[in-house]
Amino acid sequence: MPRLVMKFGGTSVANVDRIKNVARHVKREVEAGYQVAVVVSAMSGKTNELVGWCKEGDAFYDLAEYDTVVASGEQVTSGLLAIVLNQMGIKARSWQGWQIPLITDSAHSVARIADIPSANLDAAFANGEVAVISGFQGVDRETNRITTLGRGGSDTSAVAIAAAIKAERCDIYTDVDGVYTTDPRIVPKAKRLDKVGFEEMLEMASLGSKVLQVRSVELSMVHGVRTYVRSSFDDPENPQLGTLICDEEEIVEKQVVTGIAFSKDEAQVSVRAVADKPGVAAAIFGPLADANINVDMIVQNVSSDGATTDITFTCPGAELDRARKVLSEAKDSIGYKALETASDVVKVSCIGVGMRSHAGVAAKAFKALSEKGINIRAITTSEIKFSVLIDAAYTELAARTLHSLYGLDKAA
Repeated sequence: MPRLVMKFGGTSVANVDRIKNVARHVKREVEAGYQVAVVVSAMSGKTNELVGWCKEGDAFYDLAEYDTVVASGEQVTSGLLAIVLNQMGIKARSWQGWQIPLITDSAHSVARIADIPSANLDAAFANGEVAVISGFQGVDRETNRITTLGRGGSDTSAVAIAAAIKAERCDIYTDVDGVYTTDPRIVPKAKRLDKVGFEEMLEMASLGSKVLQVRSVELSMVHGVRTYVRSSFDDPENPQLGTLICDEEEIVEKQVVTGIAFSKDEAQVSVRAVADKPGVAAAIFGPLADANINVDMIVQNVSSDGATTDITFTCPGAELDRARKVLSEAKDSIGYKALETASDVVKVSCIGVGMRSHAGVAAKAFKALSEKGINIRAITTSEIKFSVLIDAAYTELAARTLHSLYGLDKAA
């Protein structure tokens, strides 16, 4: 029998009524002849509550104990869904990460999956059971302690399990009915995409699209797991297929630009008047790397005399205070004159595999933004995307301008 993984996020399992709705979706697939594994998140808001309790206990809590606490949210959901399925006449049992086992490394709170033996799930399927699995969690192979995969980790759990059990596909159910050309709350003309390539989805997820966790898309691409983004709020008897995340070869019509993403959690840091000599960049970015602060866009401007340079970069807004502290402590070794920061910025990105074969794609955007009076602070590019850093006040105008510029208002 073919196998299917279904993943349901926090809003989809926010209360018992919604869990009953989820059960009807599962029942439909079981009756269609699938052996089903269901991966569930904690109820909406529950993980935040559990994190808050940890902070109340100790602001500098032990990460291993933190994992023990926050993993309990998914345990509740998996047990409740199994109860409801059994009541509906669908044989089911709940599974925790350590019972599968979903084996991880020892990086508590941000663990990475090392292995998922399929024997236990194979036995459950052979017994005619639906496996209801607590997402977001695993077990450290060395210490046998509970680990968690980071926020949004249930998506990663689902794709990894789909790969391990050789599922036909992985359906990610959420509160939207697919992947859109951009955020429809910002651009009302945004269209739902029928298909998106793995590479494009990876860029979109990493650049601000909140539909899928980045690591889940990486796993989908590496293991070739065909993944659908679907809405759990569709009628279980007549659901829509949503958006398929798949290999680029499955997409016949490739647009130059597939989507517009934007990230508001950005900060700009400018290190002014440092000596223009070898080793300066290492002196700046080495300490930031040691502090695990991710740096994205980097721009270097050399002064007219060639003696000094300004280096500007972006980092996550939540890391701005730490970045400022790290650079202040390293001021003597870097030798800069001033440190300037800004948090009222946004990164807007255009993504599309069609850029590989079309010249001047970015130049069109720069001209269009200029005509709207939008100043570009920084630019970064790759083979299938380019990003610009602009003032946050122009987010909606920029997104709508670029969405229209590349014909996405008319996307099929």
